[in-house]
Amino acid sequence: MKRFLIISNRLPVQIAISDDNIDVTPSVGGLATGMQSVSKSFKSSWIGWSGVEAQNLSSEQQKKVDNALAKENCIDVNLTEEEVELYYEGFSNKTIWPLFHYFSQFVEYEEDQWQAYKAVNQKFADVIAENMEGVDKIWVHDYHLLLLPQMIKERFPEVTIGFFLHIPFPSYEVFRILPWRNEIINGMLGADLLGFHTFDYERHFMSSVRRLLGYDIQINEISLPRRIVKVDNFPMGIDYDKFHDAAIASQKKSVRDKSEVRKELERYYLLYPETKFILSIDRLDYSKGLINRLEAFEYFLQEYPEYRDKVTLVLLAVPSRVGVEQYQQMKSEVDEIVGRVNGKYSSINRMPIWYFYRSLPFQNLVDLYNYCEIALITPIRDGMNLVAKEFIASKTDGRGVLILSEMAGASKEMSEALIINPNDKAQIAAAIQTAIEMPDEEQIERNTILQKRLKRYNVEKWANDFLNSLEKVKMSEEIYLAKKLTKIAQKSLVKDICGSDSRVFFLDYDGTLTGFKNNPGHAKPDEALYDLLDELDANPKNKVVLISGRDKDTFEKWFGHKPYTLIVEHGVWVRSPEKTWQMIEPLDDSWKESIRSSLEFYVDRTPGSFIEEKNYSLVWHYRKSDPELGVNRAIELKDELTSLVTNLNLEILEGNKVIEIKNRGINKGRAAQKLLHEFPAEKIVAIGDDWTDEFLFAEIPDSAITIKVGLAKTIAKYKVENVTEVRQLLKEFCC
Repeated sequence: MKRFLIISNRLPVQIAISDDNIDVTPSVGGLATGMQSVSKSFKSSWIGWSGVEAQNLSSEQQKKVDNALAKENCIDVNLTEEEVELYYEGFSNKTIWPLFHYFSQFVEYEEDQWQAYKAVNQKFADVIAENMEGVDKIWVHDYHLLLLPQMIKERFPEVTIGFFLHIPFPSYEVFRILPWRNEIINGMLGADLLGFHTFDYERHFMSSVRRLLGYDIQINEISLPRRIVKVDNFPMGIDYDKFHDAAIASQKKSVRDKSEVRKELERYYLLYPETKFILSIDRLDYSKGLINRLEAFEYFLQEYPEYRDKVTLVLLAVPSRVGVEQYQQMKSEVDEIVGRVNGKYSSINRMPIWYFYRSLPFQNLVDLYNYCEIALITPIRDGMNLVAKEFIASKTDGRGVLILSEMAGASKEMSEALIINPNDKAQIAAAIQTAIEMPDEEQIERNTILQKRLKRYNVEKWANDFLNSLEKVKMSEEIYLAKKLTKIAQKSLVKDICGSDSRVFFLDYDGTLTGFKNNPGHAKPDEALYDLLDELDANPKNKVVLISGRDKDTFEKWFGHKPYTLIVEHGVWVRSPEKTWQMIEPLDDSWKESIRSSLEFYVDRTPGSFIEEKNYSLVWHYRKSDPELGVNRAIELKDELTSLVTNLNLEILEGNKVIEIKNRGINKGRAAQKLLHEFPAEKIVAIGDDWTDEFLFAEIPDSAITIKVGLAKTIAKYKVENVTEVRQLLKEFCC
């Protein structure tokens, strides 16, 4: 069985060291739970930091820790105190965390922290390299290890790598602030599959890739020079049955066995049966919106005085990064607001806010979820927020109301909750009133839908969905590799071609014989290309045909002095050696005026775009435009043109950063067919990079050698990666 590696900053275990005893216990958490199902299907190992700093262990203790971890299929990445401070507490949580959560005012840009981040990512890569025997898949997790996928891919290009980001990915305008933005993006693109919680995060990432690196993106695929990266969204679930079953079991416990939390809630409810408990559980983090939440609750008590004796806010703030200044300031502010509200609205027997600054054991959490009627979850920005899902899973009788921030990833799949803007105090206060007054029937109706979805798409399903997608990516790569022109296949083709008595070479120009330029006029043939084509054409057995979407005048200027056959405008014009240009079939160009005005409108709205007019087609170029704007405008233009060309016997060709309008039925394939009737050949070779070349591949005889340049899907028999490989292959055909 192939091995599978899971990589995260922390291992899914807790380590306790006392004297010579090493105690390892499993962690409780969504990721650890989700990976349990993976362990059953794969022979897996988990690589990460144990949580114990390397300098605090003797060599003997380190051996014992490693042995204890090995029994749990875990491998430790030993980190020093300095590495933890600079890489984890520093760059990960003082740069990436605040920036990705849109708190740019808290971001630090320290070079030493960045260097430590790179070094620790490299340290992870080194440990992975030591444990690669039998490994065919790796799943890397979260923002601490954004550089790691590329580091692995450079060492092990054949291994399939998945990466999942558990926090938001910010918009381009925010991400571009980061000085090391390109390094981060390239690091992530080392993965074969990139996963995000929501489509918004996926969209922001692809926007940054397009704008910063200029890669082509088709739906959810990013075309790199040598491979394709898939991008998709996978909303993380919870262990639904664990929370639901624990809530049911708790209700059946005797008084003696109940948790202290449940006893206190029940005691209070007996005294004040009209009380509605509003639950707030979060880490003490500026992204969670605790200040806004408390101010909104204070506003509610002020504006809805009739409810002051009927609600109690149970505020559980879990300590987080105690030594960080922003968190200390936030703790002081929370304390101040709680004190102010309780001082203003408390009575002798009742206090509006119960405030706990600590973490609670699992059973106590479940009892809070189960017993509190309302959950108030209002993060300013949150990747997913599993607390919202845990609350709903724990409602055994279907009653309860979830008030959820629209800024939480969970809101995209929990629309039955009361969705609010976390910065709108009035809206939150109104939602609290709605929750209090909501009939049981409506609560049950909403929660039945939510629970059904959460039960079906739990954390195990999330993990399996990601891994199934990763497996499909691997299969796609295998399909690509099956068409890749290998050295053995190339040698066989060369032998076959050189052994024939006559051959025709149909060669596309842009993207095949030469690279793309922002200005098409700058993509002139170089002397090396002239020499190569001259050498190929010098053999009387060969016929060289340049077949392109270029206009007649440009090709006349570049190749008019050469003895090649030229076919331009996708098959409108042909020029044989020592002959003048001829139209392959008569065409009408009177339609241009009716189309040109639409193209001019989009030129005005898309800076950097321009119109190219050929004899019998119009082309809108947007290669020099803003990448994001260009793509959006191209979609709009194509939609508009579709209705215009329907009755004009025209068709739309969408090429590499261009949209071309031409006469229907005119294509490279038809032109090639006509030429082959005049000049039949024993061997036919066709090479092209664009989807317009698919017409050529489809129309020529099945025995032809068809070659696609690049990674896109094709009916061609072979694929090569780039222009350089095309030229190398043609050089070998000079026989």
